[in-house]
Amino acid sequence: MEGDPERRAPDSRLDEFLYVVGKLAWRPDAGLQGVVDWLHRQLGREIALVDGAGAVELSTPRFPEEALGPLGPMLTRLATGHMASAATEIGAVHLRLEAVGTESPRRVLVLAGPAGLSPRASSLASHTGSVISILDRARTADTALHGYQEKAHQLRVALFMALMAGDTVLARRMTTGAVPALLDCDRVRVHLLRCPPEDRDRLARAHQDSSGYHGRGLMVRCPVYDEHLICLIAEDDGTEDGDGRGPGAPGGPGAPGGLGAALRELVGQCPRYALGISAAHPLRATAEAYEQARHALAVAGNAPGRVAGYRGREPLERLLPRDAAVGWARSFLRPLRPLPALTIETTRLAMHFPRSGVADLLGISRNTVTAHLRRAEDALGADLRDVRSRATVALALAITGLHQDAEPVGGGPDVPGGEALFRAPAATTWAEGFLEPLEGAGHRRVRTTLRTWIETNTDAQRTARSLGNSRTTVAAHLRTAERLLNRDLLTTGSGVHDLVYAFGLLGEIPLAPDRAP
Repeated sequence: MEGDPERRAPDSRLDEFLYVVGKLAWRPDAGLQGVVDWLHRQLGREIALVDGAGAVELSTPRFPEEALGPLGPMLTRLATGHMASAATEIGAVHLRLEAVGTESPRRVLVLAGPAGLSPRASSLASHTGSVISILDRARTADTALHGYQEKAHQLRVALFMALMAGDTVLARRMTTGAVPALLDCDRVRVHLLRCPPEDRDRLARAHQDSSGYHGRGLMVRCPVYDEHLICLIAEDDGTEDGDGRGPGAPGGPGAPGGLGAALRELVGQCPRYALGISAAHPLRATAEAYEQARHALAVAGNAPGRVAGYRGREPLERLLPRDAAVGWARSFLRPLRPLPALTIETTRLAMHFPRSGVADLLGISRNTVTAHLRRAEDALGADLRDVRSRATVALALAITGLHQDAEPVGGGPDVPGGEALFRAPAATTWAEGFLEPLEGAGHRRVRTTLRTWIETNTDAQRTARSLGNSRTTVAAHLRTAERLLNRDLLTTGSGVHDLVYAFGLLGEIPLAPDRAP
């Protein structure tokens, strides 16, 4: 017989089979057609793989499907484990049936030809069925592993978002039974790695432990920016200090085995990577650490080694007179209180992320985000498309978030408006210090560009026209300003908000009124 395995060279047959199986094993998306086709070439038989319900999953082109009708009872016995194999004839067609796998309902490999199979050919068919079962189980295991990895990622994102909200108790409750070591640390740094999106899962898996976390760290694919890998690292785990300690310093980036050291090494090896590192913060202040890491990352692209630690000044909300600031902020945000919690959270996130990112974070559509923001605008009497209004709302939200445990401040004439609050000496000192890096003669044009950029509502084209420059020049000035000010101006909102207040507090541009007319 032309397809009889006795007349085939065993070595070449085995080589071809291993090649086919190997190709399928490394391609989770590939079907089993290649194995069926290989058996067809070896035995000269038409072949079908039938599922537990009797339907053909795949087959060779000339398999006589009409022969399966009379095989119903036999297929059922094979599928339910009452038989392992069988042979029968239907007219001139000789059929060999092999149960595949061990879990019911089993699939059945059916071979059809003009004559019965020899013992060696039957053995080959049986072994092929076993290989199909093994490939199928490997594929099922691979699917389960991918599902586990995705669920572990989702839990890490949820844990990160709880920490961003400052709720460490909720974070612990979410992870009951497998509390990550990170939640037992006192202080944490955020390392923000910029890398190709396809590298993020590989890097996170490389450092993942058996519990789905990363030792005393936590690595999370950023749900907003595709090129960001967020890494929370306990302060004692080989991280970089804000004072810029070099490799090998005690507790610095050269600490053996530290995740921070591993990230720095990755950046050194790959020119497409950059790393921004926050100062150390209490775990409940993860949000502030994350903002610092974002600013540092904006600087890292042009920093030596493409690694930068945060070196910015204290945020304005920490320097304003506490009681006066809380009174103003709560008074300003009071119209939001009757609104749904989702509207308030959407507004808060929109101060720092693009609307598409807010939609991804909250699991809603971009149109829904827009509707929530319109509701907030109507309540506040503010146009959130205007950068000065956004800066005012962002500052009020930052103050209430920072002092959420503060005692209530009475309303009435004793509660200062924005203008009175920002005349505080600390505010002016902050603004002067913030813009001080632009004071040198070589940076006067950069400062002018920045002020015009704010005045034109951060529209680079209008800024270029107003100054008689090109958009390329405006973009270059903005990148220079990011480096000098240690602020991200082109990706996030918070750096731009600081710029608005720095110019506004010095009287170079008008600040947004407390309420739109």
